[in-house]
Amino acid sequence: MNTSARMEQIEVLRVKLEVLKREHRDLDEAIHALHERGSADMLTLRRLKKQKLALKDQIAQLEDRILPDIIA
Repeated sequence: MNTSARMEQIEVLRVKLEVLKREHRDLDEAIHALHERGSADMLTLRRLKKQKLALKDQIAQLEDRILPDIIA
C-alpha cells in the first residue's frame, strides 16, 4: 500500500473514531440524565450501558489501528 493511500485510510479511521466518541459521549449524557430524573427502568439503563461499552471497545480498536503499539 502506498503512502498516500495509507494516509487516506488513517483519515477515514480518524473520522470514524470521532463519530464513535461523540456517540459514546451522547450515551453517557443520556444515562446520566436518566439517573438524575430517576424515571429510568433498569432494563433501559442496562441496554444503554451495554451499547456504551460496545462503543468503547470499537473506539479502542480504532485507536490501535491508527496508533499501533511500537515496541522499542
